[in-house]
Amino acid sequence: MQSFDLRFTRRAALAAAASAVLGLSAPAFADKAPSGKVPVEELMAPNALPDIVEGKADAPVTIVEYASMTCSHCAAFHKDVYPTLKKNFIDTGKAKFILREFPLDPLATAAFMLARNAGEKRDAVVDLLFAQQKNWAFVDKPLDGLANVLKQTGLGQEKFEATLKDQQLYENVSKVRDRAAEKFGINSTPTFFINGERYSGEIPAADFDKILSEKAKS
Repeated sequence: MQSFDLRFTRRAALAAAASAVLGLSAPAFADKAPSGKVPVEELMAPNALPDIVEGKADAPVTIVEYASMTCSHCAAFHKDVYPTLKKNFIDTGKAKFILREFPLDPLATAAFMLARNAGEKRDAVVDLLFAQQKNWAFVDKPLDGLANVLKQTGLGQEKFEATLKDQQLYENVSKVRDRAAEKFGINSTPTFFINGERYSGEIPAADFDKILSEKAKS
């Protein structure tokens, strides 16, 4: 059985950084037009980990993002676009937002495992890790950096190490990623589904506003 190795090295961290720059993460900007569509009922079928929904459950627009914690484009979305999206659509009941795990490397898997440790506050931890990505994802000792950032949430070292040794959690994060790859053909991050229509790469706030406004009317 595979388990997460706490001895994550600087070489692996640099490899994660390179993958974000050289193509495992999606191009910086998405096409405005969707690149495909999947049935909403299949997209919303139960996963190995429960969805954490931001917004009203009956909102007319459903946004699903598949992200990797070490993806710089994902971090840019959560820093530059998501606050506007939340203010204009999620908080007003027009859309609900679901982030799902699609780790591109072991460090991203570790970060998602630790975020899941926060339960319903997972998304707040995800936002924190994206905001401080440079302080843990691409440093000489990434796990030390990750632990230091998460101390802001009250997570101690003992719980930190125990979470990363949780085989079931490791497998469930991997299952979410594997199902997305197999069922929906996802191979890069961020990838968004808006009412089942697929958009790859970052979507600028103005484009998101246009897409969501049209969806909310239909």
